[in-house]
Amino acid sequence: MNIQDELQVTIDALVQKGKGILAADESSPTIAKRFQAIDVESTEENRRAYRSLLLSTPDLGEFISGVILFEETLGQCSDDGVMLPALCVQQDIVPGVKVDKGKLPLPNAPGDEITQGLDGLELRLKGYKQQGARFAKWRDVYHINEVTPSLLAIQANAEVLARYAAICQAQGIVPIVEPEVLIDGTHSLTRCAEVSEVVFHEVFHALHRHHVVLEHMLLKPNMIVPGKLNPQQTNPHEVAVQTVRILRRTVPAAVPSINFLSGGLTPEVATANLNAMNQLDPQPWELSFSYGRALQEPALQAWKGDSANNQITQAALYQRARLNGIARYGKYTEAMECR
Repeated sequence: MNIQDELQVTIDALVQKGKGILAADESSPTIAKRFQAIDVESTEENRRAYRSLLLSTPDLGEFISGVILFEETLGQCSDDGVMLPALCVQQDIVPGVKVDKGKLPLPNAPGDEITQGLDGLELRLKGYKQQGARFAKWRDVYHINEVTPSLLAIQANAEVLARYAAICQAQGIVPIVEPEVLIDGTHSLTRCAEVSEVVFHEVFHALHRHHVVLEHMLLKPNMIVPGKLNPQQTNPHEVAVQTVRILRRTVPAAVPSINFLSGGLTPEVATANLNAMNQLDPQPWELSFSYGRALQEPALQAWKGDSANNQITQAALYQRARLNGIARYGKYTEAMECR
């Protein structure tokens, strides 16, 4: 099988009606914060136990087509001794991996950041692929205030995302491109839309420059929402209308699926927003999800590091995956949260 065919097989497996992607790729500092909130120490064994529990949730593959893993997880086993990427495959879930190395301040652009990790990426991808990963994810972030993001940050981050995507495709790895305009701050819905349009537009210019095959990538963007500190919040329909408006201006129809990040939204709001988008007129791409906290938060609160809670933990994850699967068809209602 040549590389293009290999990429297409992975895309077909990831982009399925009624399914989305579970992001379980929290970095060590991030998962330590999540565990601290439930009074659990972030040891390697606790991380392994928790992620193994998530991935072994019965019938999770009904609504989850892929899972983004942290590098550490690729080499870990379930309680039954099954490698965690293989456990995903047993569930008909495609294993993927986060490949960026985190953010740094961008020189000469106060308040802006850039993501690192391109050095040695090709070699790392070869290793990840041998461990079972078939797709990758790279996240760049954009802060909104009166002066950010700067044009320098917009252009530099777009270039990094495009270089990452090109390197992935050369290795037969499907890239998820994640430009995240952050929800932090007091900015309005309109300001988020303005910034997101410029960011997404620049990202696709860069992808074209680097000859990235759009049919063999996924986009993981933010939704168009006001800053979480803005007192004037909005409803899912307005979020849906504004988000789709900006995406239609910036994202080519060749991209097979747009898998939204939840980015600090509550599980219920993230699901309602996705549902509202799928109630609009049909779009040229699938509108799906790639949620981390919005899928995991109820499960994490149920688990609390206690194996006695394993069954209710898995039930909580399955429920959120099911509700987002329903939202993929635009058939979710708030009443379903109580079922």
